[in-house]
Amino acid sequence: MDNEVQQPEYEFGTGILCVFGRQLKLFRERAGMDRARLGSLTGYSASTIASFEQARRIPPPKFIDQADEVLEAAGVLSAGKEEVARAQYPAFFRDAAKLETEALVLHVYATQAVPGLLQTQEYARAVFAMWRPELDEEVVEQRLAARLARQEIFSRRPAPHLSFVIEEAVLLRPLGGEAVWRGQLEHLMLIAEKRNAEVQVMPLSRQEHAGLAGPFTLMEMKDGRRIAYAEVQGDSRVHTERQRVRELERTYGTLRAQAHTPAESRALIEKLLGER
Repeated sequence: MDNEVQQPEYEFGTGILCVFGRQLKLFRERAGMDRARLGSLTGYSASTIASFEQARRIPPPKFIDQADEVLEAAGVLSAGKEEVARAQYPAFFRDAAKLETEALVLHVYATQAVPGLLQTQEYARAVFAMWRPELDEEVVEQRLAARLARQEIFSRRPAPHLSFVIEEAVLLRPLGGEAVWRGQLEHLMLIAEKRNAEVQVMPLSRQEHAGLAGPFTLMEMKDGRRIAYAEVQGDSRVHTERQRVRELERTYGTLRAQAHTPAESRALIEKLLGER
């Protein structure tokens, strides 16, 4: 059956972040350390340690492991590392983010912006800055770090197979300004050269189009499961029901046939860069 994502947002100061922060403080006090001392042993400032304890910032996995060892927490802090990491993402994307890290095959159809896996840091920052309602700067920085961390998928071994179909309109939209736009297109060219990644552009001139119902992602997992993910305006669903997944697989196959080939797509991106 379809699993609709309806999870509460991890607000700063509540939920798993608050629980972790309290545990961190208890272990620190048990060890007789002040925040400055713990910070010096883990490479953080006292104010940052305070932010972790007060659930105002999300601690990175490396810090959690360091703190667990330094404070002799016997694995209690490290045990919550995965859940704390999930708090980096907005609630509607958490399930998909976890599945993405385990996928052997990933297909993405994008209609509004360059897919997050392909975004440069500058482009991603511009995307988050344009979010409405506005995000606090601290949230922007946290989500930016999480988005860039997702791109470790390109260095995974064995390398997953990745393909992307991107609407031409996305490439024409200079989000963040001219310099950011050029940097993003140049980055797409680099990605398109990877042996395990294919980038295709859906031309505006195409008279037939199978993707008018909106963007989606397809994933094939290590255990053979095939999963689809779709979202719009923060409302998202992870689909596991085979018939629905097959429908989206057929749609994606048609989209790839209607789009420019990978070679034609690279030529189009080169042309856009040369024109401006």
